[in-house]
Amino acid sequence: MLTTDDDILVHAETWKRSGKGVAVATVVDTWGSAPRPVGSQLVVDQDGNFLGSVSGGCVEGDVITEGLDIIEAGGSKLLEFGVADETAWRVGLSCGGKIRILVQRID
Repeated sequence: MLTTDDDILVHAETWKRSGKGVAVATVVDTWGSAPRPVGSQLVVDQDGNFLGSVSGGCVEGDVITEGLDIIEAGGSKLLEFGVADETAWRVGLSCGGKIRILVQRID
């Protein structure tokens, strides 16, 4: 069963209410052939548990790592992945598109 956006946010709220640090990643822009549409989300807690998808799996590892850093440090970060970027090939985003993902701590 696919997880809905509501399920993702409910999990984020549950984790936050239990005292865990939580970050949310949201696809804010796409160009060309992008694996997930604008508005797609992924949440991660301080223990590395996550739910949702921002790229169909190809950049999730990097997004989760950034989320963990942001949980600890605060603030937000805008990430960009595209086929021309070395990072894109390393993480598997070779679909020819670009995605921009905003990662922010939930306070």
